[in-house]
Amino acid sequence: MILDQIVAEKRREQKRRFPVAMDELWARIEGLAPARPFAASLRQPNVPQKPGALRVIAEFKRRSPSAGDIRLDADVATVGRAYEKAGAAAMSILTDAKFFGGSMDDLKRVRGAARLPLLRKDFLLDERDLIDARLAGADAVLLIVRILDARTLSALLRNARECGLAALVEAHSDAEIEAALAAGAEIIGVNHRDLDTLAVDLTLSARARSLAPEAILVAESGIQTRAHIALMREHQVDAILVGESLMRASDPAAALQALIA
Repeated sequence: MILDQIVAEKRREQKRRFPVAMDELWARIEGLAPARPFAASLRQPNVPQKPGALRVIAEFKRRSPSAGDIRLDADVATVGRAYEKAGAAAMSILTDAKFFGGSMDDLKRVRGAARLPLLRKDFLLDERDLIDARLAGADAVLLIVRILDARTLSALLRNARECGLAALVEAHSDAEIEAALAAGAEIIGVNHRDLDTLAVDLTLSARARSLAPEAILVAESGIQTRAHIALMREHQVDAILVGESLMRASDPAAALQALIA
């Protein structure tokens, strides 16, 4: 299964990291400016959208296991500025190198190029991953219920708050949504894509809203058309995360505007 392969690679990467004392890493965070308001951006209308329109987390990725090569030569700073101009509420940056063609340098570069709140999207497993994200310029991190046990998820949510980071907690099933809520998640990302089979089911976000009526709800994966946008509105999600369709477009900013106009 592709998810198992990715997590195994992440654990190998952990072992190869240059060792730094955690006290030293936490000390580095103390001098940072406050993070940009990721959660609040998902509750506010995009500009120049009408009030009540869906907010969009526009994603930057060069390739993925499900889609293959998407846009290998894409420049993160150029795309980030385009997304901001088009009215994205926030930006997601894939930092995984092996499977998605990303890097932490992408996160650092776009931090200086756009003023959007930035989500580090990766397969994060421990406290060090969160600190590295904050130091590289992230305002939020992705935590995936499927790869974290209950105790670790709760601890990482606490660590994220201590770092000044928001956390988008990703779930696929009803049980995973309930686990996210039990751990204290305030922003839940409903991944329509099964990470084992890569199949997409756009009805999952409807059930998620009934299970998590108070959460900020983000619909992820498989959203490519205006009809999909209409369906997400019916499901009463607060925001959508869109990447592949934007990254394949010759003009990502125009594609974003056309999708959510």
